[in-house]
Amino acid sequence: MLRGRTEAALFARQRAWLVIAGALLLGACQTQTANFGRSEDDPDAAIASQANISSLSAAVTQNPSDANAYNVRGTAYGRAGKLKDAVADFDNAIRINPSFYQAYANRALVERRLNRDDLALADYNKAIELNPSYAVAYVGRGNIYRQNNQLQQALTDFNTAINLDSTDPRAFHNRALVEQAMGQHEQAIDDFTKAISNSPGNPEPFEGRGLSYLATGDYKAALEDFNEAIKRDKDSYEAWTNQGLALEKLGDKKKAFAAFAHAASLNPNYRPAKDGMRRTQNSA
Repeated sequence: MLRGRTEAALFARQRAWLVIAGALLLGACQTQTANFGRSEDDPDAAIASQANISSLSAAVTQNPSDANAYNVRGTAYGRAGKLKDAVADFDNAIRINPSFYQAYANRALVERRLNRDDLALADYNKAIELNPSYAVAYVGRGNIYRQNNQLQQALTDFNTAINLDSTDPRAFHNRALVEQAMGQHEQAIDDFTKAISNSPGNPEPFEGRGLSYLATGDYKAALEDFNEAIKRDKDSYEAWTNQGLALEKLGDKKKAFAAFAHAASLNPNYRPAKDGMRRTQNSA
């Protein structure tokens, strides 16, 4: 009896971890554009570790009819880059529970990483059909539309996501990217600002807002945003390049060259940085 209680307690702890890990996945970024929700104690490495996958596999073995167990192990496989294993687990979760809308959205995210946009779109559609209030699925589907230049459909999805969850920085960030692509820079700046307010530690909305400031001729504000992006990600060659662009527009070509050169040192194949160096090299 004692052994049975011990095993039950162990499995209860495993189930608790499954719920936590599932929440981490569903709170993670559904876009390849921004890594919202990340921090210095990023759980990705722990979730993707072989030790964690082994413990999740033990939970699956103990409860082969538990859809949530497959769903969460699928998240771990996805974080570890084992995408086919992740899809297989989400397949099992959906087979056990055909109404598991989170598993459809999670599988869609992996399908996107496998460049299977048609399958991903179908899964996001199914998740929305099962739960029309699931904002995460609208963000994911909106990104498929955005990346395929279906901007109006993307805008509609991001509007819906924001109406459902007005605190999700991903929805504001991605709506801003659509507005930016449409040339609506004032609206984009407003949405990037809301994304920053909801997730101030992430560099991407600073960089995005900086680009819209550049487009509207506010070079000083653009420089301030690119500086903030670099503070948050010192290895972003795009942010260093954009800092160089802002400095170049402000007439400080010596500092612009230094920024372009640093960007090129981070990515020697990045053409905008190399072009910037050529434009400003006589000022170095």
